[in-house]
Amino acid sequence: MTKHRCDWCTGDALYEAYHDTEWGKPVYDDATMFEFLILETFQAGLSWVTILRKRENFRAAFDLFDYKKIAEYNPQKIEALLENNGIVRNKLKVKATVTNAQAFMQVQKEFGSFSDYIWGFVNNKPLKNTVNNYKEAPANTPISDALSKDLKKRGFKFVGSTVIYAHMQATGMVNDHEVNCFRYNEV
Repeated sequence: MTKHRCDWCTGDALYEAYHDTEWGKPVYDDATMFEFLILETFQAGLSWVTILRKRENFRAAFDLFDYKKIAEYNPQKIEALLENNGIVRNKLKVKATVTNAQAFMQVQKEFGSFSDYIWGFVNNKPLKNTVNNYKEAPANTPISDALSKDLKKRGFKFVGSTVIYAHMQATGMVNDHEVNCFRYNEV
């Protein structure tokens, strides 16, 4: 018997694997939080599956998403990234990755961890929505609006409310699996 998945991922093996093992699973470690934040910022204006297909290229190009290394990138490294056709070569997004790594570490200094900071916006507990069809899920919420605003105030770039809500979904801060999806109660 086939497991029912959220309709947005069906028909693509990579998408289904991501859905089945990662999407919506609560994330509490800073390294994974940073990886998803960077991937979501690159996704802005593109489809998620495009980013997912380039994920390993991003991982290699950005030193396994080591935010301490990324925060130190110099203009030569940025230029090299802009010549890497394995990633999305958007100058503003590449520069934002460096800025976001620096801001990420500032948040860590202030709150002890980025995870503690970001999970505070949902009272440290995943929100569980009742989504019957993925098309009914919101693109943003008052919480993602507030988080986006706060991140921007802290110097983060490409963190609009829609990007942040997608980040919240990906990292399990909100469960937007369809109610008949096998992952709905698992996460």
